[in-house]
Amino acid sequence: MLEKIVRERWLSPRAVVGFWPSNAETDDILIYDSKSRDAPPTVFQTLRQQMSRESNKPNLALADFVTRARAARADYLGGFVVTTGHGEEAHIKRFEADKDDYSAILLRAARRPLAKPLRTVARARRREFWAYAPDENFTCEELIAESYRGIRPAPGYPPSPTYGKGTLFTLLDAERRIGVKLTESFAMWPASSISGLYFSHPESRYFGIGKIERDQVEDYARRKHWSVKEAERWLRAAAKLRSRAAAA
Repeated sequence: MLEKIVRERWLSPRAVVGFWPSNAETDDILIYDSKSRDAPPTVFQTLRQQMSRESNKPNLALADFVTRARAARADYLGGFVVTTGHGEEAHIKRFEADKDDYSAILLRAARRPLAKPLRTVARARRREFWAYAPDENFTCEELIAESYRGIRPAPGYPPSPTYGKGTLFTLLDAERRIGVKLTESFAMWPASSISGLYFSHPESRYFGIGKIERDQVEDYARRKHWSVKEAERWLRAAAKLRSRAAAA
């Protein structure tokens, strides 16, 4: 199946990446449209750990990996959307019309993993535009093992809730540029798509959030300009999605 996909060019892989001047303020990441930072920023609201930590370890938020707004210079944040889904539906419908359920199931199983190497290719090329680690020269195996500096968390990863995806798609103009759309629940279509942010901080790392207390829910609602009830609904939905993903 994979050989046929490549040889007969069944799919049309597409990717868009972007990089913006950025600073952090409290637990928010501010995105500017120019280096002068004189226009109102676009904002990514992040969540902070609230659990007790051993050995005086800090309670992290993704905003900690971006230079503070009071600094004299702007930092940068990157983002990406990649898809290998364009073209897949025509072949799935062809298989279903031929009563070839096995091939339809096989293509559905193969399509999403194909987006992961495209994400790695996009990440490898980001140094053409944002050379925070210009000496990187990784092999394919090292790229797959994520041996590089920085992280690329996806919206829906606990510190960056799913609805941040709408902000990312707007910044990248992803629907117009590569034809990836968001549903009302912020799922991506085609389904064989991946999106995320690029952080360059040398100490940036992935982490979990744990339980969110009432004070952070209220603060998050204030920063999002939501009611507390609306914030609870979205945070609860995101937690359920993560639970289902972990179980799978």
